[in-house]
Amino acid sequence: MSEVRSVDILIVGGGLIGGSLACALAGLDYQVAVLEAVDRELDDHPSFDDRTLALTRSSCRILEGIGLWEHLAPDATPIRQIIVTEMNRPGRVELDAQELGLKAFGNVIEARRFGVAVLETLDGLEGVTYVCPAQVNGLEQSGDRVAVSFERDGVQHEIHSRLLVAADGASSTVRQLLGIGAQSHDYGQSAVICNVLTEQPHAGRAFERFTPTGPFALLPHVGERCGLVWSATTATARKLLDLTDEEFLNKAQERMGDALGTLTRCGRRSAYPLRLVRAQRDVDDRVVILGNAAHAIHPIGAQGFNLGCRDVAVLAEVLAGAHVEDPGDSRLLERYSRWRRPDQQATIDLTDGLTRLFARSGSSIALLRTVGLWAHALSPTLRRRLAVHSMGYRGRVPRLSTGVSIRGLRS
Repeated sequence: MSEVRSVDILIVGGGLIGGSLACALAGLDYQVAVLEAVDRELDDHPSFDDRTLALTRSSCRILEGIGLWEHLAPDATPIRQIIVTEMNRPGRVELDAQELGLKAFGNVIEARRFGVAVLETLDGLEGVTYVCPAQVNGLEQSGDRVAVSFERDGVQHEIHSRLLVAADGASSTVRQLLGIGAQSHDYGQSAVICNVLTEQPHAGRAFERFTPTGPFALLPHVGERCGLVWSATTATARKLLDLTDEEFLNKAQERMGDALGTLTRCGRRSAYPLRLVRAQRDVDDRVVILGNAAHAIHPIGAQGFNLGCRDVAVLAEVLAGAHVEDPGDSRLLERYSRWRRPDQQATIDLTDGLTRLFARSGSSIALLRTVGLWAHALSPTLRRRLAVHSMGYRGRVPRLSTGVSIRGLRS
């Protein structure tokens, strides 16, 4: 790394979003460097854990266009149906991909497998330098460059870039160094995650059940496994981690019901806190903030990673179609920000609104929720709109989301 002093684009954060962006930029004639703070050899890398990612159809097309999907497809499980219910209430919505003439709404992939695919792909990309571990500890914006200081193996380094991209998570170091504030709301919840086996095959069905303590989801996975995501108060989540497997499965069964028969086995459990984080702005002088660094949201509806994936697609398209040589040009960054703002705001409003709505008690609120579910169940138009939005198609759609390449856009 000591030989690389200057690049066109520097990405801070080499996790799933930052790594995907580097893959998207490969072949666009930019020199790219990626700085990742956490050693890639660690088993508990925060981006490559046991979480199951529900990738929308839009995200799958994006990953296909940037060369990652071919590595993920063998371990991906199609989502053919989505079944939404509310615990102890009659409302129920079933979305079927065949109703839209599709084979699947998207796919489920394990975050750990995704992480391996990103790293393997980055290793073979020309024009991309991956530096890990590298802890950023300073930056300076000046004229046509951003100077970023980082420590690696106890040695201080500096690298200059014409565009700096912050993809370093909800507690973004870059965002803090820039002095960019963030709206933050602690939901007082944690998501307990694990893999489970069920008595009946999932057959590509994804279940989301709203409960008094938060949403409970089972996602179809390879080998007839299901990925369980259980949102509960943080105190309850700690107790769930301490239960025996049998005790945990019994409580999960109460939440899930018998849609897949008996829950027969569970894997290692872990939990992570749930909060809403929204950066005050997503662009600065020669800086773009994306992914969780710009917007970390509640996992209800499985929209968080997919929102970041669309950030990647739009930024890559803007840079691919640039009619200027400078990737940090303020006109390009503002174009990106204007494009992304409606989708980001709509997704944040949806997830935050649903989380608050289903957390409220009272008979009138409960009736409103039930009526809403039944309205979608009875109306093909409402179901179609819900399905299209859930697949990541809202507003102006980036080329990669529709399977159109961005190669050759640069003049």
